[in-house]
Amino acid sequence: MSAVTVLLYVVGVLIAAVAFVLSIALHEVGHLVPAKLFKVRVRQYMVGFGRTIFSRRRGETEYGLKAVPLGGYVAMVGMYPPAKGEAPSVDSTGLFQQAVTETRSQEDLHSQPGDEDRAFYKLPVYKRLIIMLGGPFMNLVIAVVCIAVLIMGFGREAPTTQISTVNECVIQVEADAEQAQQTRTRCTEADTEAPAHAAGLEPGDRVVSINGQEVGSWEELTTIIREQGNREVPLVYERDGQETTTTITPLLTERPVMDDNGDAVVEGGQYVLQEVGFIGVSPRFDLVPQPVTEVPGAVWDALSNVAGVLWRLPVNVWNTAVSTVTDAPRDPNGPMSVVGVGRISGEVATTDQLNLREKSATLVGLIGSVNMALFAFNLLPLLPLDGGHVAGALWEKLRRSFAKLTGRKDPGPFDPLKLLPLTYVVVGCFLVMTVVLVLADIIEPVRLF
Repeated sequence: MSAVTVLLYVVGVLIAAVAFVLSIALHEVGHLVPAKLFKVRVRQYMVGFGRTIFSRRRGETEYGLKAVPLGGYVAMVGMYPPAKGEAPSVDSTGLFQQAVTETRSQEDLHSQPGDEDRAFYKLPVYKRLIIMLGGPFMNLVIAVVCIAVLIMGFGREAPTTQISTVNECVIQVEADAEQAQQTRTRCTEADTEAPAHAAGLEPGDRVVSINGQEVGSWEELTTIIREQGNREVPLVYERDGQETTTTITPLLTERPVMDDNGDAVVEGGQYVLQEVGFIGVSPRFDLVPQPVTEVPGAVWDALSNVAGVLWRLPVNVWNTAVSTVTDAPRDPNGPMSVVGVGRISGEVATTDQLNLREKSATLVGLIGSVNMALFAFNLLPLLPLDGGHVAGALWEKLRRSFAKLTGRKDPGPFDPLKLLPLTYVVVGCFLVMTVVLVLADIIEPVRLF
């Protein structure tokens, strides 16, 4: 590996690392800004965990960076409501009760006169929801921006009017989908010469017009060809900057019906066939900028993919662990750690299979995918994630409304510390998952090339 390759790989990894840290920082800004607007006293805004590397106080808030930038937090006064009644003695409590008491005591140490009216738990439920959803919302905004840049700026991979391959002959398509996968690919003397080959078309040619109609997309070209079965029509193509006119006779033959995604329609294990004109060429795919109307659908697709991964997260992590210690292949669409994201970013930076534009598009898409994952992951209704606090606030609103409706005593605010044992279990599971994914990304990494 040359020094230039190593340098490019390091640059790719650094891009991923900086993008990840900035995503975390902006996630925490999403919590910080509404908390400040609602007059909650914010003690700390920190990116990372562990030992503090750098910090500076501005007003009543300490802003800083910690040693392990795998997360962050905004420490607000009054995250936990005071305990009801007199706290039991330490001797009479269990392990988790001692942890609850110590956690509440640590928060009390940071309280100051005047904090009574600036505590987080005293806010109306809707304000607490805005604060807790602000973080995931920032990740969603970043993901949407990345997807918009990807779709409208770089474009989606789509077929162009430039020819990629020219078939020498026309091979009959088997109606049975399973048999069709085993269809021969070599021509025989009994096969009909493909019309494109007979007309002299070559890979790299760009079709300008056919039957007197200019074509601006592969869809327009195929529509015209399909309608001209067994009819001789003029075709203009461009090769090496010069236009040439030839004639071509699309062969009327049975071909599979395609759906909106360009996939062959299969019913009952059989291809749905129709007689259409066919010339025997395939297009070159390139990044084609799309209109803004394509962005919402792309965002929904990305969110659906991430939601599917999260829904199967325990199974996916288990399968990843199995593929790490066995010969089973790793699912390239499964979960990965920040180590895996960094490796992919470095691989994209060093590959010679992509040009600079395609590399930039891939990295933008990677950043968008990471933020979409952060958005969806943080909405899981589990403490200590944002979704856990959101679920707690909604539960508080529900039980208070029910108590008011039935004339019962106000049950008071939701206390996250009552679920501390479950929180420990969730944190433990997340730590195990992180270790599994990091080891997998080191031992059996996902590779793009």
